[in-house]
Amino acid sequence: MAAPHTPRARSGPTAASAAPTATSTRTWCRRWTRRPCAPAWCGRHRPCSASARCTGEKGSPRRSHRSSRDPLVTVLPPQSLDDAELRMLGRDHTAAEARKAVEAARGLFPGRTSIDLLFGLPGQSRDAWAQRLEAILRLCDDHISLYQLTLERGTALAAQVRGGALPRPPQDLLADMYQTARNVLVAAGFRHYEVSNFARKGALSTHNLSYWQADQYIGVGPGAHGRFVPRAEGGCSREARVQTLEPVTWMREVQSQGHGTRSRAVLSPLEQLEELLTLGLRTDEGITHERWGHFSPQLSLQAVFGEPGEARALQQEGWLVLDGGGLRCTWAGLAVLDSLLPDLLWQLQRVLVREGPRRKKEPVAGAQGLSAATMDNNG
Repeated sequence: MAAPHTPRARSGPTAASAAPTATSTRTWCRRWTRRPCAPAWCGRHRPCSASARCTGEKGSPRRSHRSSRDPLVTVLPPQSLDDAELRMLGRDHTAAEARKAVEAARGLFPGRTSIDLLFGLPGQSRDAWAQRLEAILRLCDDHISLYQLTLERGTALAAQVRGGALPRPPQDLLADMYQTARNVLVAAGFRHYEVSNFARKGALSTHNLSYWQADQYIGVGPGAHGRFVPRAEGGCSREARVQTLEPVTWMREVQSQGHGTRSRAVLSPLEQLEELLTLGLRTDEGITHERWGHFSPQLSLQAVFGEPGEARALQQEGWLVLDGGGLRCTWAGLAVLDSLLPDLLWQLQRVLVREGPRRKKEPVAGAQGLSAATMDNNG
């Protein structure tokens, strides 16, 4: 996948923020749509306070809760292969233990082991990052998840950066690190199939693709998110459900009331399309016409994003493609997706508001809309 030409630099505060973080897209969506957009980091990708997820048994492989058809069954979060960086992150394993764990996992599950890697650490240089990538390529299997460090409020590392004890990485450096990783990994045979994920030899995470493709899924465990139509309860519309975050509280609620669901909400047609757009564009495939039609049988991708407006401008600038395959980012656009989404979400909202009265006048037989469509959209 390549951009048709070198596009103009994106204006605004995210022009340099090529690197993905676990909160950036959600922040943009909240700012522009006045409602929080569903996070893409469900399951292992969602920040979690449970120590079993974050540390586990030191140096041991961690099994991922995935389908048997998923080629990735083991996920290892060494996050760095440098002892000083691991100490700064507060990790209790060493680089040598991380290497041994990866080697052990690859021995048990050849071709089915994924590695999580962090970049943008305080004080991390461009050269140091390039060396980490070379070391990872000598160690890794066929899947790598790449994340920019997010400084979470309340952590010791965030306090050190705020207090000036550790430097905050410049945005231009973060963008350079991300682009360096993309180029190095693609040159090594990896496909950059999602903003934060790279795979070769077809080792895509089908489990996580279910989130990005807006399939139905049930969130189980502390802090888990779910998106599904609760047919067993007589539901006919897609719901967003969130489990209680604190592990001890979640277990107590399960024991006392049979579940740990903290909140549930029926998603409106607009909210469903916003999630589909926000998450679907994270993949190199983007959003196919067929998948969009499941959620919007009356308004096609072409009808929403093919008309003159923000999306047309993004296509002309080389960030976006709308063709027979659907709507997707170019190679350049995928790196700055966060700065593209506000324009696309605004155009989506504008078109749906404009078309709303017309759709209400259509025959009921053809206006089942999202409720019926999502019932057929099984995860």
